[in-house]
Amino acid sequence: MTKQARKQTALAVLLACAAMGAHAQDRTWLDKSKSADERARAAVAAMTLDEKLLLIVSYTDKKDVAKQPDDIIPPAIKADIAAHHIEGSAGYVPGIPRLGIPAQWQTDASIGVRVTGMERTALPSSLATAASFDPAVSEAGGRMIADEARASGFNTFLAGGANLAREPRNGRNFEYVGEDPLLAGRMAAGLVNGIQSRHMVSTMKHFAVNDQESQRTTVDVTIAPEAMRQSDLLAFEILDELAKPGSVMCSYNLVNGRWACENEYLLNKTLKQDWKFKGYVMADWGAVHSTADAANFGLDQFTGYPCCNHHGPFYSAKNFKEAMNKGEVSMPRLDDMAQRILWPLFQTGTFDDPPKPGKIDFAAHAAVTQRAAEESLVLLKNENNVLPLANVKSLAVIGGHADKGVLAGGGSSGVTPVGGNAVPDLAPKSWPGPVVYMPSSPLAALKAELPKAKIAYASGADIDAAVALAKRSDVAVVFVTQWLGEGFDGKLELDGNQDALVAAVARANPKTVVVVESGGAILMPWLAQVPAVLEAFYPGMRGGEAIARILTGKANPSGHLPISFPASNAQLAHAEIPGFGKPDGIPVHITYDEGAAIGYKWYDAKGYKPLFAFGHGLSYTRFAVAEPKANVANGALTVGAALRNTGKLAGKGVVQVYVAPADVKASGWEAPKRLVAFHKLDLQPGGSRAFTQAVDPRLLATYEVADDSWHVRAGTYRVLFGQAADDLPVSVDVTLPDMTWSAVHKE
Repeated sequence: MTKQARKQTALAVLLACAAMGAHAQDRTWLDKSKSADERARAAVAAMTLDEKLLLIVSYTDKKDVAKQPDDIIPPAIKADIAAHHIEGSAGYVPGIPRLGIPAQWQTDASIGVRVTGMERTALPSSLATAASFDPAVSEAGGRMIADEARASGFNTFLAGGANLAREPRNGRNFEYVGEDPLLAGRMAAGLVNGIQSRHMVSTMKHFAVNDQESQRTTVDVTIAPEAMRQSDLLAFEILDELAKPGSVMCSYNLVNGRWACENEYLLNKTLKQDWKFKGYVMADWGAVHSTADAANFGLDQFTGYPCCNHHGPFYSAKNFKEAMNKGEVSMPRLDDMAQRILWPLFQTGTFDDPPKPGKIDFAAHAAVTQRAAEESLVLLKNENNVLPLANVKSLAVIGGHADKGVLAGGGSSGVTPVGGNAVPDLAPKSWPGPVVYMPSSPLAALKAELPKAKIAYASGADIDAAVALAKRSDVAVVFVTQWLGEGFDGKLELDGNQDALVAAVARANPKTVVVVESGGAILMPWLAQVPAVLEAFYPGMRGGEAIARILTGKANPSGHLPISFPASNAQLAHAEIPGFGKPDGIPVHITYDEGAAIGYKWYDAKGYKPLFAFGHGLSYTRFAVAEPKANVANGALTVGAALRNTGKLAGKGVVQVYVAPADVKASGWEAPKRLVAFHKLDLQPGGSRAFTQAVDPRLLATYEVADDSWHVRAGTYRVLFGQAADDLPVSVDVTLPDMTWSAVHKE
């Protein structure tokens, strides 16, 4: 090789190295040492217009996609969807192989992987898990269902429901986490933290004020901004701060005259400006109504096209380019949308650790869901210590398909359980069905726990036969059920002859125990006739075993109600649900003039006595709250107390702390008291443990819309300690100074 040739070769090598270095530098999004913000910005900067537009639409079933015109969904995208979309799943966003950007595989929902026909482990309903009053329980469940989702090929979970139970008859209350913003925010945050710790993106949903299912796609909700920020939005704000979900799913309804998915106050002002939310807003399936307004007012991703009675292909490349060419949507806004969609992929580790389909340890996961159920079942009543069942020679088990399994809710959270539907022939079989019973028989579980007892079953369809069985048994356990699901609201009354069945059995056997499997609160006209009631909600994949262990005392109940149970329909804030029982699609309106007074706050404000109060829950042992403390330093309130186990059995108790202003009117509060702290403690007999907890100042404040601030009014406030909203025997008075601070979060 000549000297000149050697120089040329060396130069070529240098140029190649320089090019490689530049290329590596340009691909910053592949550099794990960079922040999620840097990586997302770099990836978007490298994208073509068409690649950015790929990110803003998620597609559903390939058969529906194939029917769309090629100018709306090009053949190449159709082919990608056909090859990679997981059959029966919620959605799919194509990846960008040129840049190494992964596809997004989206799956429902909060209690497990929901894909039609794909058998997976189901947690107890979110409302049930909220009854544990322990965010660690929901976090463990989140890790488990995320592991199953990753092993099923998914990297995005449509979980994190945090709508408050404003309307007790709401058909989706079982998917949510109660009526109080602190409890809901913390419990939902536990789930999201568990999911995202496994390198998955989770949503929080349905944003916002999505508190009824009747006419859910057309109901217009009127609510004052102050009330909204102190109730429904506060739950989401707490969830966002504690868990940083990668996405927000906006809801179907209108809020103050604007669709939630193009509501500038909700999405731009509150979420992105005030809370500094860095992730993306996806639409609920079929909830998009425009191109420019949706994009400009905060919607980042049109999810679920062309499913669910969509209103048009508003985010298709064709339509979006037209809007950009007309100047209706800017390139910086599209860049922002793409960056927001990519950010959580980097932030959660989803980009660097893609899902790996593989085997699932269903036995280990069943143990997780059983532990969650045992922490969550609520013992509502237990006169004369009828429970736990001891020295029972004969037991009648009646009703509720207890010989087969336990009930689950319907709709997009409905998991196909391992082992299949235990009662497969119930109506409705169409959406939001099928009605699913988890194959976890309470009857079989009771026989296993009480091997020496004579246990017989009656379906309850024939009340006379059930009564005859109850008469010849030491104890009768009657199971009652209330099926709820997405897309419809229910009633507080039990369906069919269930109330009559309980009353008849209770007359025949004074030791009648009622087990309730419900999506929420129910009325109990027979309550005075029965000595014991156990609320199981929808207890999940091993609910039968959990119920049996609670009834027999193998596990000590420790759940507390995350919702109030009304004594009658007359106590509800709204006598009727607008559009209830009518065909979908009728425009209706509701004004939430109760404002932030939801649940126990409503009962307190009105002076009503509920059937069972928020926070209520009994144990087989006894607890006492002692050593109450409340200190104010620089305006910040810290509370603490000790919980003592004064009974003879080990158990878990929950200390609940509320604050009540001496002058409610002067404080500006919506109700006489608010929950400000809770703590669950595991104690041996005679044991005692103390805790201290800082109080979130927003729980003491009112939101001031005029200057976007929070305001605590100076005065005397009583800190109340106990074990339920109506059981607060000890208190400490404190004086709070006048304080005002901005509602805008710091970066």
